[in-house]
Amino acid sequence: MSQSVQIKNALISVYYKDHLEPVIHELKRLGVKIYSTGGTETFIRSLGADVIAVEDLTSYPSILGGRVKTLHPKVFGGILARRSFESDEQQLAEYEIPEIDLVIVDLYPFEETVRSGAEQPDVIEKIDIGGISLIRAAAKNFKDVVIVASKDDYQQLEELLKTQNGSTTFDQRRNFAQKAFNISSHYDTAIFQYFNIAQDDQSQPLPVFKQSIQTSQTLRYGENPHQQGTFYGNLDAMFTKLHGKELSYNNLVDVDAAVALIDEFTDPTIAILKHTNACGIATRSFIKEAWIDALACDPVSAFGGVIIANEEINAETATEISKIFFEVLIAPAYTDEAIEILKAKKNRIILIRQRVELGVKQFKTLLNGVIEQDKDLVIEGPEQMTTVTQQQPTEHELKDLFFANKVVKHTKSNTVVLAKNNQLLASGVGQTSRVDALRQAIDKARNFGFDLNGAVMTSDAFFPFPDCVEIAAEAGITAVLQPGGSIKDQDSIDMANARGIAMVTTGVRHFKH
Repeated sequence: MSQSVQIKNALISVYYKDHLEPVIHELKRLGVKIYSTGGTETFIRSLGADVIAVEDLTSYPSILGGRVKTLHPKVFGGILARRSFESDEQQLAEYEIPEIDLVIVDLYPFEETVRSGAEQPDVIEKIDIGGISLIRAAAKNFKDVVIVASKDDYQQLEELLKTQNGSTTFDQRRNFAQKAFNISSHYDTAIFQYFNIAQDDQSQPLPVFKQSIQTSQTLRYGENPHQQGTFYGNLDAMFTKLHGKELSYNNLVDVDAAVALIDEFTDPTIAILKHTNACGIATRSFIKEAWIDALACDPVSAFGGVIIANEEINAETATEISKIFFEVLIAPAYTDEAIEILKAKKNRIILIRQRVELGVKQFKTLLNGVIEQDKDLVIEGPEQMTTVTQQQPTEHELKDLFFANKVVKHTKSNTVVLAKNNQLLASGVGQTSRVDALRQAIDKARNFGFDLNGAVMTSDAFFPFPDCVEIAAEAGITAVLQPGGSIKDQDSIDMANARGIAMVTTGVRHFKH
């Protein structure tokens, strides 16, 4: 539709006045009558434009400390009146209400105030009432009214005023209304999220699912080329891209897994991931040695992987990393020389990770709804390990069990992880049987030349039968970690005792699907 409406009267009341000046000049040029309030009114007058105070239109002053300014029939009547309804037009004339064809209004900075750590009374005062009402009213009546609800749209409005001399089409007004309802719904969601937090035992969050993310990035495609993909969020806040193409859907899934894994470690560590699972990870005194030993875990799977480090990448390390093909490299920093080395091949994605606060919930669509859960942010160290066998784990074994427990937590179930000297030797990943996972890990470790004598084994869940313990002992494993909890735990403990190996339980399962 192309139904044209000429802007004759405008209501302007904004918190942010950035970039508003050119719009005011265009409205002045077109002879548009402007109504305004408070600081916006003062700002418009300072630009030499005529402006009518809303108080003069309504015959009511701004009251209650500014809480009530525009909430009046003479304002909302002029916005909501349907120009094609004769009865509406008659009532406008009867009550001397001017038609308002353009509404420029934004909202108090509620989210910014919450993020600042302000006290609750200050946060509450930033819940906009008049602004949100004006936005909804003007957007509802988009057939006759233009609503501009964000400073981001001032330039678009300015262009329309210049090129169309104050006239707008139906499609243009509907587009503005679409944006306005997006802003109002996001604002309401933010307020709801603020209130939907348990304050004490007497107040529990409502069991509803609401999310609103205002920034997005269209991806080349989804998991496969025939699927569309979009990332909702602000990647620029988390990563500075130094080199390479845009991250793909699969890259992002792997990067998310890589970040979660590396955050378990404080000493110099590098991990290599493929399809969200670590195919190599090692902790060493220096980052170069961590890379060399991480790659040694599985140099075949490392091809085309995602690499993440928790320390600066120097030139020596960059030279070693550059010897293989990889998709993404993430680190908190790089030396200048390292960056030049890594940029030698154009398709490598080189990212600096910025520290941002990450959410503590995760969710995904499933069937005809969404499932949500707390992120698995628990990890059990030596203090949480209970020895259940006659053989006590050595201090060295406890450290390796802690290392391996961090890895198994971030590996697809069913999984078993083998580690030694703060290095992943192999893992059995995503198997339908825990025995199969263990055998896969043992075979893989041996294929890459690792000696399993003195290695440790961790499992994401309990052993329902003693077979895994028996197989591990035969392979040379000397210490085992499992959560426990099976009705047949004692069978596995007895097998460990019979084979002379140590076993600890944690009481915490780490399934990952």
